Amino acid sequence: MAGARGLAAAGLAMVLIPAGGPAGAVESRPLRVMSLDQCGDQYALALAPAAELAVSPRADDPDSWMRHAAAARRRVRPTLEAAIAFQPDVVIRYWGGDARLLARLKADGVRVVTLDDATDFDGIRSNIRSAASAFGDPARGESLIARMDARLREAAPRAGAARRSALYLTAGGFTAGRGTLVDAMLVAAGLVNAAVLRGFAPVSVERIALSPPTHFVLGFFDQSRGDWRGPGRHPVVRAAARDRVVAQLPAASLTCPAWFAADAAAMLGPAG
Repeated sequence: MAGARGLAAAGLAMVLIPAGGPAGAVESRPLRVMSLDQCGDQYALALAPAAELAVSPRADDPDSWMRHAAAARRRVRPTLEAAIAFQPDVVIRYWGGDARLLARLKADGVRVVTLDDATDFDGIRSNIRSAASAFGDPARGESLIARMDARLREAAPRAGAARRSALYLTAGGFTAGRGTLVDAMLVAAGLVNAAVLRGFAPVSVERIALSPPTHFVLGFFDQSRGDWRGPGRHPVVRAAARDRVVAQLPAASLTCPAWFAADAAAMLGPAG
């Protein structure tokens, strides 16, 4: 509880004491966890369900995997003022929070967990363990990893199955090559990534028209208002992809390097 005590000691906020309870009662309250962005929301909601949570304003957006679990949770903006009011013990983030906020949290003894930009499933396992440890429930983390690994087994190709080549394509016209989590998902499902370069790169409509991929894996196409004029939605691309789509991955499975990347892989594999 050092974080909450630190913020209170700074004289910037009142420590809330349960009605009728002694000052020491604050020590027995539930852990307070604050998330600074949508990715942090996923980990907080899955790994600290018994905690008093303050999640980001985007926690229940359509592209949030844990949006249903966020329904009854407090929403706060990732600001210093919100942190002072909430007095978190642990803060979790992927990219959210400015330098002033993060410096103050650390100075006041709040444990800040920054999720890594995992590009493979080992990186996700590390993220889960870091978050679960900070929340004081390593066993819940191991259970979530076991669930992820079970989904990966479901995604794995059957023995002797031919490997198909597929191009990952977003509505905005981008693909993902080597060294990305999308590539790890394709490999887990027994697919050969048709994007040979590393990282993310745009794909031109002309390239698809002249040399259409054998198969497509589409991402973010469920966001009807997102990139609605993007290259991925071009009529030429739609024609090229007809009858060649392995799966359309929902945005909620792609917005955060987390365990549900295995669910996306399973959508591509034999059980998909």
